[in-house]
Amino acid sequence: MGLTDFWKGRRVFLTGHTGFKGSWLSLWLERLGADVAAVSLAPETEPSLYRKLAPWDNRSHHIIDIRDAGALLDVVRGFEPEIVIHMAAQALVRRSYENPAETFSTNVMGTANILDAARQAPSVKTVLVITSDKVYANNGSGIPFVETDTLGGKDPYSNSKACTELVCQSYRDSFFKARGIQLATVRAGNVIGGGDWSKDRLIPDFIRAFESNQPILLRYPEAVRPWQHVLEPLGGYLAFAEALTLGSDRKLPDTLNFGPHPESFATVSELAEALGRAHRVEDVWRLAPGEHLPEAPALTLSSALAFDTIGWRPRLSLQQTIDWTAAWYRANREGEDMRAFSLGQIAAYEEALS
Repeated sequence: MGLTDFWKGRRVFLTGHTGFKGSWLSLWLERLGADVAAVSLAPETEPSLYRKLAPWDNRSHHIIDIRDAGALLDVVRGFEPEIVIHMAAQALVRRSYENPAETFSTNVMGTANILDAARQAPSVKTVLVITSDKVYANNGSGIPFVETDTLGGKDPYSNSKACTELVCQSYRDSFFKARGIQLATVRAGNVIGGGDWSKDRLIPDFIRAFESNQPILLRYPEAVRPWQHVLEPLGGYLAFAEALTLGSDRKLPDTLNFGPHPESFATVSELAEALGRAHRVEDVWRLAPGEHLPEAPALTLSSALAFDTIGWRPRLSLQQTIDWTAAWYRANREGEDMRAFSLGQIAAYEEALS
């Protein structure tokens, strides 16, 4: 699976472009020559990957809350996109416990507003909605989830993303099929990479601890997660959106998992220790004191369907993922041009795709 010239000049409406994954996808779409209109809240962290990657060219940028249906519709109607990629979300599990209503209103009603705007735009051919690997009803067995497994989610974030899947199913069956609009959802693993400064995520927590010369505090060191570099699922999203737009000889699925090779499944402590080795740190982590909000002890994904239908497979090993991530933060500390450095990592990943 390699990227083609499909995206050059393609009109793409993107949400969540100021976030971690959204900033990387924005840069990649710009490199591919897409014409992008983007909406999001202002960057929530300082430093911010979005600001690090500036200046931005060949696209319009709007600070809009996706819960504002009227503002969204105005942008979509004015831009007339062919493809909608919806990434905006309240994406933090611990924050969802603190603000469950905000999480549901953003992730569920925000998605409904995006789909409703797409429904009213004659130009739209394809809608891709990014949900989460946490949409599945998880009994902690560690068996990799496949796309047909039961949806669930105990915490507000996971449950809101499962609800998002149902909203998409309703819009697909009620409106989009009759108009020939392709609507699909995608579920990625635990995404890491350079430029993430969010709270309560392993990589930014490690970087903050490293820069403070302190060990990182881990809540659940033995929890198993499907770690993958941010460019892996983003490459899958681009390939899937292209296939949906162009059509295929075989029926494409309504949803796909994009996870790492099973060899990249690892515990939280194993990843922390690998990060420590990459940064030449010996005293890497401590068990965080006190009681902690519940999290699934194991979560893994099967990406077999993505390979069978669109030819996608992960290209980077866990060690490469860690090396690329460590290299990004090292370059940032050393004052390099992070837009140029990030474009270099995208170019290297494109070579791995070919």
